[in-house]
Amino acid sequence: MARYRGPVCRLCRRFGDKLMLKGDRCYRKCGLERRAQPPGFRTARRRRISDRAVQLKEKQKARYTYGILERQFRRYYAEAVRRPGVTGDNLIRLLEMRLDNVIFRLGLADSRPQARQVVRHGHILLNGRKASIPSTQVRVNDIVGWSQRGKKSEYYKVVEETAKSKVVPSWLARDDDTLTGRILRAPEPADAGTPFDPLVIVEYYSR
Repeated sequence: MARYRGPVCRLCRRFGDKLMLKGDRCYRKCGLERRAQPPGFRTARRRRISDRAVQLKEKQKARYTYGILERQFRRYYAEAVRRPGVTGDNLIRLLEMRLDNVIFRLGLADSRPQARQVVRHGHILLNGRKASIPSTQVRVNDIVGWSQRGKKSEYYKVVEETAKSKVVPSWLARDDDTLTGRILRAPEPADAGTPFDPLVIVEYYSR
């Protein structure tokens, strides 16, 4: 399945929940708040939603929240099953430890799509080395910083003004002077605050 390129506000309306795909704009001009009904043709007749449809909906919400393709998501689930512990919690940790998500959580980008673009443009260093793959898995004690090219960009000047006002989760630490971050520990599911239920996703793949 190809990556979704359409209006992202339609996704929030489709799922009836904020996926925060536009960063700060989701707080100011939210399409879901202006038009709460799902997109498409509307009918007065209500359909009964099956359990399978609910499970699919939760899986799709997770995919679109982190910007992951179906094949990628299946690999994350397979890895979560392979690891010891609760599968749903393992899945959340794998998604949260993606490099693009860490950039977003550190407040160095307004949204995950923007963080993905920053990484692909070669603006980010991971442990002093250039990292241009958004799906790179970070580890505890890894350090995320800016490349020389990134520091010379106009975007870096914007981040210098806006990053300090953004709250960083407890499993990360940010140096406001150098705009670098460190991974203190593996995130817990409660730290993620995701708009989907990982247990329902496990049920979807366990059929």
